[in-house]
Amino acid sequence: MTNIPLFKTVEALRKFFAINDFLETPTPPVVTHPGMETHLHPFKVESVYRPNSIQNLYLQTSPEFHMKKLLSEGLEKIYNLSYCFRDEPSSETHRFQFLMLEWYRANSYYHEILEDTLNLIEHTRIYLLENGIEVKESLNIEHYSVDDLFKEYVGLSILEYAHIDQRNELKDALNQLHPNLLPHHEDLWPWEDYFHMAFLNLIEPHFQQKDLVVVDEFPAPLAALSTLKKDDPRVCERFEIYISGIELCNCFNELTKIEEQRERMKEEALRKRELYQYELPEPNILYQALTKGIPPSAGIALGVERLLMGLLSPESETPSFYH
Repeated sequence: MTNIPLFKTVEALRKFFAINDFLETPTPPVVTHPGMETHLHPFKVESVYRPNSIQNLYLQTSPEFHMKKLLSEGLEKIYNLSYCFRDEPSSETHRFQFLMLEWYRANSYYHEILEDTLNLIEHTRIYLLENGIEVKESLNIEHYSVDDLFKEYVGLSILEYAHIDQRNELKDALNQLHPNLLPHHEDLWPWEDYFHMAFLNLIEPHFQQKDLVVVDEFPAPLAALSTLKKDDPRVCERFEIYISGIELCNCFNELTKIEEQRERMKEEALRKRELYQYELPEPNILYQALTKGIPPSAGIALGVERLLMGLLSPESETPSFYH
């Protein structure tokens, strides 16, 4: 199969945002401040003409920081559709270069982005169908909180262990309930590693036969760039959606308090240095945007190739993507 299904998917996405009055906002692919997530690794760019440049250059891992700068300048409904680059092993679901769709709503709550996302998925499915591409006839949507999933498939309430200092207790509980889940060693992992071991091995496999699964209300240690719930600070305001068992997108109710954001970034940088022995520059573009002021906002990142693969019917030939 040619790349026509992918090209038509891109066409459908742009039509959706035009219909809904979003502004497309291209951002630089070469940046000085890549994403800071612990396990995310950017490609470094070398220049023949700037060999002694003071600032290192990287391929963008996400347009997020530049888009938040635009939010601080008064733009309200914006999207970006472009290639992003991450240095990671290739697999059926991971490529080092991939199409990322990212959009933001200022003066909005993250559940409005959820409505956008479900509408966008259905719009794209219908558009592909109208253009002669074999897609699934319909998509069933299921919605769960993370705590409900842990209670059902792991046998514990993750919110009872929702403080980063409770990693030892979480480790002991997982070992008691699932003796073969964790490697048998005495080293103490970061809290999120215990969470992900349980989630990836005990919960995610149940999504494989489901069309769309919305996973909401993650524990606070996984807040990253999102806000905490005012009525339950054990929970952060973010959701993920899985399509045919594959993680499709990740949405945050955006954290706009600069001091709290600095502390979280310092923690990410410390873990990256401990695990991978290198550091990245502080995200000054983000800090400048937060200092200037970002209104209450929500944003999401979605993998375009994953969306297409999740929409195609089982009988469809697999498209060829750029590797």
